[in-house]
Amino acid sequence: MNSNSLDTRSLLHGFDKGGLFDLGHPLLNRIAESFFKAAGIGAVQAVAREAYFTASESTGGDTTSIPPEITGPRKNRFPDLKGETNRKSVEALVKSTGKESVQWGLAAGMYSGLTYGLKETRGVHDWKNSALAGAITGAALAFTLEDRSHEQVVQCAITGAAISTAANLLTGIF
Repeated sequence: MNSNSLDTRSLLHGFDKGGLFDLGHPLLNRIAESFFKAAGIGAVQAVAREAYFTASESTGGDTTSIPPEITGPRKNRFPDLKGETNRKSVEALVKSTGKESVQWGLAAGMYSGLTYGLKETRGVHDWKNSALAGAITGAALAFTLEDRSHEQVVQCAITGAAISTAANLLTGIF
């Protein structure tokens, strides 16, 4: 049998074909691609943040000027990073980075899937789709917080809606 006649469809594609995935439906492709891109960004961000704080603390640098929303309490950063062994430190780094990567990926995949579904349902892609998808994604992210309250869920929903709406409206300007 000639190799040209074989079905060469695979789940992964290169960038030259317009996307990384071919899962059989544009919605699934969009969610998967958004998830993996954002998860990678989340992992890099988590490792870079911890590397900065570890270097700053080890040189006696002052991290008190950084807002607590960024640094968080030490327990939320890699608590076992300064463990008894390198193995324990690496395990803590991988676990925490993985958790943050999944959170970033889920947020991006959820937002992307919601905007696509709303576009297909309503027949138009506008700021309303972005606002609703941002609000739902923001609220879902608030549920991943350890100490969440009703006010935090509402604030995250409003913030998500505002950011995604602004991004949608500013897309045509820049």
